[in-house]
Amino acid sequence: MTKTGCIRHLWKQLKHADKDEYYRLEKELVTVAFDGSNARTKDGIAAVHPRSYENAEDAYPSRIKPVAEFISRKDPVVYSKWTQESPIAREQSDFYEKNGYLFLEDFFTDEEVDVWRKELKRLQEAGRHSNKDEVIREPESREVRSVFAVHRDNPVFRKLSEHSKLLGIVRYLLGSDVYVHQSRINFKPGFNGKEFYWHSDFETWHVEDGMPRMRALSCSIALEDNSYFNGPLMIVPGSHRTFVTCVGETPEDHYRSSLRRQEYGVPDQTSLTELVRQGGIEAPVGKAGSILLFDCNLMHGSSSNISPMPRSNVFLVYNSTENRIVDPFSGQKPRPDYIAAR
Repeated sequence: MTKTGCIRHLWKQLKHADKDEYYRLEKELVTVAFDGSNARTKDGIAAVHPRSYENAEDAYPSRIKPVAEFISRKDPVVYSKWTQESPIAREQSDFYEKNGYLFLEDFFTDEEVDVWRKELKRLQEAGRHSNKDEVIREPESREVRSVFAVHRDNPVFRKLSEHSKLLGIVRYLLGSDVYVHQSRINFKPGFNGKEFYWHSDFETWHVEDGMPRMRALSCSIALEDNSYFNGPLMIVPGSHRTFVTCVGETPEDHYRSSLRRQEYGVPDQTSLTELVRQGGIEAPVGKAGSILLFDCNLMHGSSSNISPMPRSNVFLVYNSTENRIVDPFSGQKPRPDYIAAR
């Protein structure tokens, strides 16, 4: 048996061991992993989890330990130094650095939004009759929840993803050229639009996609008015500075269920309560054409929409070209390209 195979075998035994057996197996794991040395590393048992051992550069290990932990952010937030030529004001740059998000009202014109909204409606109707993997449905119905890879498959939204005004800000915040890691349209129809539970995007992109560091961001573009009543995106200001590890081994092909209702890679209630105690909750709302830029590690979620007013947004995820994804840190096969562009 290879060393990695031996580590995997011992780790499986460890998960079902009683207290005495746990410590014996833990010692054996460390000995095998470090070629006979009994020295404990600063990361303890997490350092000899199969994927931590195989991925020595895993700066944010998650879904390994039986309890959640806080890991302080090890990466910058704003990767460029502000100058008079920067595409946003110094105050806006400082706000993003501190809070992890930036809301810009009336960023796009009404004429631009009208074009995108018409295309959104067309995709929503086409999705009702489509069996493509890119079309995600609500867990209890055939209603379209999301359409993925719109920047790849749709010329209208491809052009949006390349909008120079938007890209200027994204490149400034990430300090490099960028590419689209993921794109999607999220639909929240009136009365029955479902919730998206609290989560950090980076936790999933790191564990399941292999995104090494926190050098990515999302841009949510409102194509319909976002109000406090139609299930707006809620964020926890400042939560981007803390990585919350999650509990539970990642199932194979987790994306098949998580895109409809995520059960793994979500934070525990104790951790969420502490983050909210520190930063509170905000819901940036505004008319169609507004955008919300938020850091990849910002905790966010949304409640269901029981109002009559629909809410639909385009999400564009930009990753630095200097942060291209590697093998998933879960040790499993990569998610499909329509979810995570490689």
